Amino acid sequence: MSIDIETAARVAKLARIKVENEDLPALAQSFNDILGFIEQLNEVDVEGVEPMVSVTPMRLKRRKDGVTDGNMQDKILSNAPDAREGFFAVPKVVE
Repeated sequence: MSIDIETAARVAKLARIKVENEDLPALAQSFNDILGFIEQLNEVDVEGVEPMVSVTPMRLKRRKDGVTDGNMQDKILSNAPDAREGFFAVPKVVE
């Protein structure tokens, strides 16, 4: 796959990045370099290799998945500029 200058300009526009016309060939070349590296990675044989979370063998820490109320309402509301009756108070925004 090859990225031409028009495609590079379209990608820059979609990403809302202002790129001058004289910089578009360099951007297209950068895209082509990235895609070339991805194509090299696709050539690697990974048959039988399990996906890893880390380079060191380990299991992710598990915790009990239980629903609680947090028991922290007072701490959380202490950060609010205005709290009433156990809730955040905000100004009315709809008339």
